[in-house]
Amino acid sequence: MEAVLSLAIGIVFAAGIWLVLRPRSFQVLAGLMLMSYAVNLFIFAMGRLWVDKPPLTPAGTPVDPAALADPLPQALVLTAIVIGFATTALYLVVMIGARGLTGTDHVDGREPEA
Repeated sequence: MEAVLSLAIGIVFAAGIWLVLRPRSFQVLAGLMLMSYAVNLFIFAMGRLWVDKPPLTPAGTPVDPAALADPLPQALVLTAIVIGFATTALYLVVMIGARGLTGTDHVDGREPEA
């Protein structure tokens, strides 16, 4: 399970890097989003991969750390998703504004000459 998740995180992050290196603004934005998703998966996996384990102790039961999932990575990923959504919206607005000012969506501001 850990090898499959590690491979998936690596593939998603590599695809994000490939998209960041593309010349169009939307591809750069999509690459940044993929890289943030890969980092979120990585942080989530660092809290140990448990199936059917609650993140918090039910009331009135003894505390057994081996029977619980770590809630900190879950909280960090949830916060990162909200922040990632806000920054993606900001990047999108800046990208649309730059497209309106320059007339192109290339990251260097000009179309390649053929």
